[in-house]
This record gives sequence, C-alpha cells and structure tokens, in this order.
Amino acid sequence: MAVRAKICGLNDAASLRAALAGGADAIGLVFYAPSPRAVSPEQAAALLAEAGSVADKVQKVGLFVDPDDALLDAVLARVPLDLVQLHGSETPERVAEIGRRTGLPTMKAFRIRNAEDFGAVGDYDSAASWLLFDAKAPDDAKHALPGGNGMTFDWRLLAGRDWSHPWMLSGGLDATNVAEAIRISGASWVDVSSGVERAPGHKDPARITAFLQAVHAV
Repeated sequence: MAVRAKICGLNDAASLRAALAGGADAIGLVFYAPSPRAVSPEQAAALLAEAGSVADKVQKVGLFVDPDDALLDAVLARVPLDLVQLHGSETPERVAEIGRRTGLPTMKAFRIRNAEDFGAVGDYDSAASWLLFDAKAPDDAKHALPGGNGMTFDWRLLAGRDWSHPWMLSGGLDATNVAEAIRISGASWVDVSSGVERAPGHKDPARITAFLQAVHAV
C-alpha cells in the first residue's frame, strides 16, 4: 500500500519547497486567524506563485474553522485550492453548502478520544468527500486549537473500520512514530503539522524531509 502525506500549516517559502521536493502529495494552508500557522489569502497566493508549476502537482488544501461565505470567497478569489478542509463545528448541511458554493470537495475533521467520538461520522456521508481524524484535546486544556496541538489518540480505534470516503490520520504524528501509526490504524493518508515544526507556526524543512522519507519508507 502506497501511503500519501499531507504537510499542513505551511506559511513560508523554504518549508513549502521542502514539502514539494520531498514528495508531499498534498499541502495545507491555514485560513484561521487564531492559529500560529495562519496565512492571509494574499500570503498564500504569493507562496504558491513563488513555487510555480511545481505546486500544480500536489493537492492544495485550505483549512478553515467555521468559515463564513465572505472568507471563503476572499480565499478562493486568490488561491487555487483543490480541497476545503473544515475543522470546526460545521453541520452536515453547512459542509454540503460549502461544497456547492465553492465547487470543491470538502473534508470534515473529527476530533477523537474514544470510540464514541466516531458517532457523528455517518451524518456527513452525503455532505463531505473526505474525512480526517485528529486527536481531541483534554477538556481542561487551555488555549487548545481545533487542530495542530501535537496530541495523538489511540490509533487502534481506527483499525478495521471501513469508511465510505477516503480519510486521513492526523494528530501528533512525526518522523519517529508515523510508520507505527500507519501500521496500527491502516491509514493510507497521513497529515502532519506540529510534528514538523521547531516551534508553533515555524516549520523545519529538515523535519519535513525526514517525515516524508519515513512515510515513503513504509
């Protein structure tokens, strides 16, 4: 099984170059202002323009958290996204509406701590094209973001499950544990952000390269 990788939260040219050179299959751009990885539509457009035609070879994913129509329109007017990732409390109806408005496939993120957290997944069967499973922060965690908190969950919760849509595994992955995560969960796509950073919001090109090498070695 060939495993594919998404590098999320890219916000500088050196890290984007490392992701593209290392063979990332998808790149993520965060359009959520509270995140240390956030980029504006103008910044995202400039990054992709600098990368040139190389960026055309990967899937470009925009991460949003409960976006309003104005934000979606502002981003898509400047940034050629291929997929809209929704990491907030979007209802199935809102996910479907965003898909219709943008004309793009959507990916709904679910925060997982235990088996009960999968309960709502089926509600999105007709609304989302992709699923993403990330770790749910502890209830007492202060300043936790909707994603990119560097936390893992029990990958065994995913083992043997059969979803009607393609899905990605996220949450606390890095070059040292991604092979085990793939083996246990059965994931064919993995998504990383904080695991390739030297500090929140500051990607490390060397860690990006190491992560992609670890994925490709599986």
